[in-house]
Amino acid sequence: MYATEFLDLPPLSSAAGTVHLPGSKSISNRVLLLAALSDGPTDVHDLLDSDDTRVMLAALRELGCEIEATGTCTRIHGLGARAPRSPARLFLGNAGTAMRPLTAALALLGGEFELSGVPRMHERPIGDLVDALRQLGAQIDYLGQDGYPPLRLRTPARPAAPGAPIRVRGDVSSQFLTALLLATPLLSQAQPVTLEVVGELISKPYVEITLRLLERFGVRVAREGWARFTVPAGSRYTSPGAIHVEADASSASYFIALGALAATPASGGALRIEGVGADSIQGDIRFIEAAAQMGAQIESGPNHLQVQRGAWPLRPIDLDCNHIPDAAMTLAVMALFAEGTSTLRNIASWRVKETDRIAAMTAELRKLGASVDEGPDFIRIRPPQTWRAARIHTYDDHRVAMCFSLAAFNPARLPVRIEDPKCVGKTFPDYFETLFSVAHTPAASIPVICIDGPTASGKGTLAAAVAARLGYHLLDSGALYRLCGLAARRAGLDLAQQADAVAGLARTLPVRFEADRVFLDDEDVSDAIRTEGAGMDASQVSAHPAVRAALVDLQQRFRRLPGLVADGRDMGTVIFPDAALKVFLTASAAQRAERRHKQLISKGLSATLDSLRADLEARDERDMSRSVAPLKPAEDALLLDNSSLSIEESVQTVLAWWQARQPFDPSGSRAA
Repeated sequence: MYATEFLDLPPLSSAAGTVHLPGSKSISNRVLLLAALSDGPTDVHDLLDSDDTRVMLAALRELGCEIEATGTCTRIHGLGARAPRSPARLFLGNAGTAMRPLTAALALLGGEFELSGVPRMHERPIGDLVDALRQLGAQIDYLGQDGYPPLRLRTPARPAAPGAPIRVRGDVSSQFLTALLLATPLLSQAQPVTLEVVGELISKPYVEITLRLLERFGVRVAREGWARFTVPAGSRYTSPGAIHVEADASSASYFIALGALAATPASGGALRIEGVGADSIQGDIRFIEAAAQMGAQIESGPNHLQVQRGAWPLRPIDLDCNHIPDAAMTLAVMALFAEGTSTLRNIASWRVKETDRIAAMTAELRKLGASVDEGPDFIRIRPPQTWRAARIHTYDDHRVAMCFSLAAFNPARLPVRIEDPKCVGKTFPDYFETLFSVAHTPAASIPVICIDGPTASGKGTLAAAVAARLGYHLLDSGALYRLCGLAARRAGLDLAQQADAVAGLARTLPVRFEADRVFLDDEDVSDAIRTEGAGMDASQVSAHPAVRAALVDLQQRFRRLPGLVADGRDMGTVIFPDAALKVFLTASAAQRAERRHKQLISKGLSATLDSLRADLEARDERDMSRSVAPLKPAEDALLLDNSSLSIEESVQTVLAWWQARQPFDPSGSRAA
């Protein structure tokens, strides 16, 4: 997961391949709570690993549930007849699928509990649920503003089923009804409990998920349309033993849209989405109908979808989105690529989600150049006449971040900056990695920052820090010859006589760099390649032109989405002459010798400053006089003398140079 301040998406052009979706958040947290309330253990397979599920798992552990995780299976030992551990304070982040159902369940089970979350959770209404629970005798106090978390639940006599129906509003959030449906079987009732919905029930498909899962755990709810729901007398939860979590249909919407935008015969054909099909129990699967209406070509199998571009430009849409409230956000971004005005209606629930999504989508769509009108329960979008590069503010809302990533496929080939990309951790922590695995763009569109310089200038440390700040890949070119020598030695090759075999091995070295660590086929070989013997092997393999050519090719293949920071001696002059930013880092020989001396002393090795300085000066002379790729700044490189700079000061200098070359102004529009 990208934990950077922002993530810059270069202009993307096509998509092809296969996507494996994570489990559904809505199903995952419902299943976790039901398993915790049941008798006996439940094996939950393919549980979503995200912020929201981690919050729920932490809360269940705090309440006394024993939880074991092995591979893709999570075993929940249900509380059954046991009371939850009390008193307890539960922090539930911004997870509505944890806050609302846990409030209802714990209020009816009895105990002393405090439930809180992040500031945005304390702005999300819960008053209608609390009012309904109070009809059941629950004792709930607001610890802040009335009608909103945080809450205190107190222990009265255990509530009993009333004779009259329990009334709950359905036009604010379907999670209120879901919470009551999950909680009322906990009552020791001799008579059924009826829930009566006031107003039109929104997000009906999410209630349908709840009803289907209740059946899996032994409770069959009778209903009269979407207005009355009756939980039978004597209901109790029983574990199904094992249950599989379907992949997330809401997450599928981004890749369905991606296929509609960018999967063409020229790009490799349809985009395949695995883990969910048209027979899904999730309401958001009906997003495929809306996407098809806009022009996507979609085929469905038992557990997969295949999507490719059909109509182009996309057709505009005018749609009541009550049945796909979360996935409808993706339609708003697809509307940018339509030939005409699109209107999404009946989306009032957007106002009370992780953020006010109608306001958020309006603001961010306008940054890209769209004309947008918003109302209490609708949004109307006219695509840009002129696209603009934009910084997308994500409001700590995972769906804002994910759906706006699709704007990187804009026809103007402008980059898009996603602020706070880690917010996708709420439901899809690996979203951007998954996107990059199937999105394609010409290599020249992938940004590269080159940091060249002499030995001991600190270029490796600087490159690693810059890459970490930007979320870019890292290439430590100086380690590659050592890696090649190490791999060849392990393969039993004669480094002097088997040049072609060594070159063949070099072309496919399974290497990756993470900060100051180097991995060869997932083995950390950082120390192994820094020995004197590894240095001698590197000198041998580097003498072969075929090996050098193979490693040039390998280095160029490090240019992958979203970008690359490469350090070495000839990155800007030979390997990436078209790099967007080239930095030549240097320091005086005396300063570099002092740094190297401190490193050696810290490792318990002895050396004199004079000998180190003489060695560095001699090496500089050799590197600058090489016939092949001599050490020198690229003509368009920026010189950075870090003799008197800290590492952080050097990092900030390079980042400032990089920011100055980006087409974003502070307000999010394209720079003039």
